[in-house]
Amino acid sequence: MGENEAVDLKGRIRDLLKRRKAILLAHNYQRAEVQDVADLCGDSLELSMKASRTDADVIVFCGVHFMAETAAILSPDKTVLLPVITAGCPMADTITAESLRRKKAEMPDAVVVSYVNTTAEVKAESDICCTSANVVRVVTSIEPERRILMTPDRNLALYAVKESGRDLTAWDGFCPIHDSLSAAQVRKVRGEHPSAPFIAHPECRSEVLALADAIRSTSGMIAYVKESAEKEFIIGTESGILYPLSRANPDKVFIPADPGMVCGDMKKTGLQEILWALERMEPVVRVPEDVRARAKRAVERMLAIPGDVKRD
Repeated sequence: MGENEAVDLKGRIRDLLKRRKAILLAHNYQRAEVQDVADLCGDSLELSMKASRTDADVIVFCGVHFMAETAAILSPDKTVLLPVITAGCPMADTITAESLRRKKAEMPDAVVVSYVNTTAEVKAESDICCTSANVVRVVTSIEPERRILMTPDRNLALYAVKESGRDLTAWDGFCPIHDSLSAAQVRKVRGEHPSAPFIAHPECRSEVLALADAIRSTSGMIAYVKESAEKEFIIGTESGILYPLSRANPDKVFIPADPGMVCGDMKKTGLQEILWALERMEPVVRVPEDVRARAKRAVERMLAIPGDVKRD
């Protein structure tokens, strides 16, 4: 796409957003041109919460399916559009409401903690949600005598165990992008940039997190870099985060821990897809009311825990 075409598409998108009384959200892993045209960029739950407090009639979510569902859960009075309906999440796909119900039958006394990176139906079957930023706070808020079943990310669960000291049963799911980062690859890049702090996402493997100078969510990474006096950083998460990091810190250098950490689903949405969605007012993501109400309760229980639990 040429520069003039991109400028034209962005102008048409902004015009339609105004006419539709719509707000455009872009996850931190989205393409650069999508982040540039968005009203808000950030983590998925953070974006859904902010959008719910606006007077917009329409939410256009540039992300993946579970993120649009979360927006629909928190904003039942708004129309939620997901420009590319096939943009999904392999980790969220590792668990279904039915498979979770079967596991709950095996562990009837367990508190089910589900990562926000799950479908609305899975959230509805859960007792409480968590994000990658607040998972330790959520786990430690549960009564010590209660068993915990955590879904779907085994790496996030292991991180929670290490940081909280709580025992729990982990669902055997993972993000293939974060799980692919190896300790050997991190050591190789650190050897090439010995003075650069390594910041890792908690969806990475335990042996990778053990090498990290800081473990943060995507928004947490942006905040960490902004506050740091260092000038060079190794980043252990999906490559899309490098754009908002560089944009917010033009004087700093960011090295991907592995350039291959690219999520194809997060890159499906482009300017043309956003324009089509606004023109056609589809695809619409809806959550049935009985599912929505139960899923919202799990989110609200998380939000009721003291502290900043909004980032994921």
